[in-house]
Amino acid sequence: MNNSYTLDSFMEAIIAKNPGEPEFHQAISEVAKTIIPFIRQHPKYQEARIFERMCEPDRIISFKVTWEDDKGHIQMNRGYRVQFNNAIGPYKGGLRFHPSVNPGILKFLGFEQTFKNSLTTLPMGAAKGGSDFDPKGKSDREVMRFCQAFMTELSHYIGHFTDIPAGDIGVGAREISYLFGQYKRLSHEFTGVLTGKSLEYGGSPIRKEATGYGCVYFMEEMLNETGDSVEGKNCTVSGSGNVALYCAEKINHLGGKVITLSDSNGCIYDPEGIDEEKLAAIIDLKSNRRGRLAEYAAESGCEYFPDTKPWNIPCDLAFPCATENEINKNDAALLARNGCKAISEGANMPTTLDALEVLRNSNILTAPGKAANAGGVAVSGLEMSQNSMRMAWSSYELDNKLRSIMKEIHRQCVDHGRTNGYIDYVKGANIAGFIKVADAMMAYGVI
Repeated sequence: MNNSYTLDSFMEAIIAKNPGEPEFHQAISEVAKTIIPFIRQHPKYQEARIFERMCEPDRIISFKVTWEDDKGHIQMNRGYRVQFNNAIGPYKGGLRFHPSVNPGILKFLGFEQTFKNSLTTLPMGAAKGGSDFDPKGKSDREVMRFCQAFMTELSHYIGHFTDIPAGDIGVGAREISYLFGQYKRLSHEFTGVLTGKSLEYGGSPIRKEATGYGCVYFMEEMLNETGDSVEGKNCTVSGSGNVALYCAEKINHLGGKVITLSDSNGCIYDPEGIDEEKLAAIIDLKSNRRGRLAEYAAESGCEYFPDTKPWNIPCDLAFPCATENEINKNDAALLARNGCKAISEGANMPTTLDALEVLRNSNILTAPGKAANAGGVAVSGLEMSQNSMRMAWSSYELDNKLRSIMKEIHRQCVDHGRTNGYIDYVKGANIAGFIKVADAMMAYGVI
């Protein structure tokens, strides 16, 4: 056994090989803190350098995307697909259209996806992709022309047995429709090469709700483990995209009270609770009118705090559903001081490494995104199954399947995360996700 195999030496090598990619370094460091001690107890993985191989994408594809705007001007963006690991199934993961997209961000997301997809128990590898294109402020025709140009290049690298992209930030039903239409035009095939499709052409019921629903189901499982439940709890939710909105909807279904939502401009606070009627108005505002929460606050009279996150508001449960690193060390201390009992991450890596330490030291149950937000990709996997079988399950059937999957993910986390009476869900998710992928890679030999 190599005694020099330490977290510090491992991370030094990762950072030297991947300079200038802090999100990728953070994602690997969070996993390595629990995986390296596990590997030291199981040296077969070190001898095969499995974790090093899991930290290196299979390939990174970069391509130019040229398109014409409504004024006839030629625009150019950069597109990417990071195919990270296909040890347990074809590559699977979302496409993100946002100015912040770069290889480092996509590598972090693809690395997280490896563990997340493993935890679902479904046969899916991991990938992530997208472009620095910003759909905000663009007309439908401009978005269509961009998506068609993007898919013209991406189509060379994907397929229903190879790589199945889905939506992510900036890629919703509209974008998936344009992307799928172009793929169908180019390939002369009608296959389930994308998930998140509309119901009219092979999409799955509850796909847009699945990540938010699953996040709450995981929280319910965590609380049930301690003899508690979501019912009657004050819940702070960040974000106002699909994950946050349907997280709020499921909290209401289970009897909790949602008191916050947020967007990039600020946070709303309603101590009476954002009930189903209020939530329907916000869903209409965000989904149909593409408005801001400040408009809702002005119309409804609820409190609005510009340029503020919801973590300073006392709560029982917290659901970060906006973006990476939205809970920092100070936010974590506020949550602990204000009596928060548990956190379920709807976003990918929304908690910084030093914030995780604060939460752990405060005995706040923390479900990492790779476990708690796996419901979205789980239903994407179920959409792939439905496409292959040329059939569709009902919303009721899929919701039950989703809840069963989240229950199984929770069980894996408990099995591998229980330590001295406390369940470390971060540790449990990392080890459970690692074992399945690592054992598959070991079985293949050196490839």
